[in-house]
Amino acid sequence: MEIVTKSPEETDGLAYRIGKIVPEGTVLCLTGNLGAGKTLFTEGLCRGLGVTADVTSPTFNLMNVYEGRLSVRHFDLYRLEDESELEEFGFYEYAEADDGLVLIEWADKFPEALPEKYIRIHIERGEDESERRLNFTRAGGADAAWLRELLSQEGK
Repeated sequence: MEIVTKSPEETDGLAYRIGKIVPEGTVLCLTGNLGAGKTLFTEGLCRGLGVTADVTSPTFNLMNVYEGRLSVRHFDLYRLEDESELEEFGFYEYAEADDGLVLIEWADKFPEALPEKYIRIHIERGEDESERRLNFTRAGGADAAWLRELLSQEGK
């Protein structure tokens, strides 16, 4: 399903609403070009989860952990050169846990390393500078009924 937002505030608001209802054990994989809005989306999602800490892209740390309604393990794979580097910081252990929420930016960099079940959110620029197209797909039979319900409301 695709949702088009017309401003950064709308993108943030959509992510916030997702954060309010996303169930424990969900893996969200964010893809899109530099500047597409992955970090903006992450900030809104974390606010919806009740995270009060500053949310930043873990480009240099590779993983940040935030506490809110769910514990959020936020990965950024942008700077990694080789899939073997994922093992060095415990990616598989954290990404495949059933508790909390896993959020992976630049998830398309190592598709074979992703957990079996996830929801992919591809973000791209729209027709003007502020517009974003967010495409939601699920992989491996990931539960997305909660998301379909929300997105069907958004599309009206």
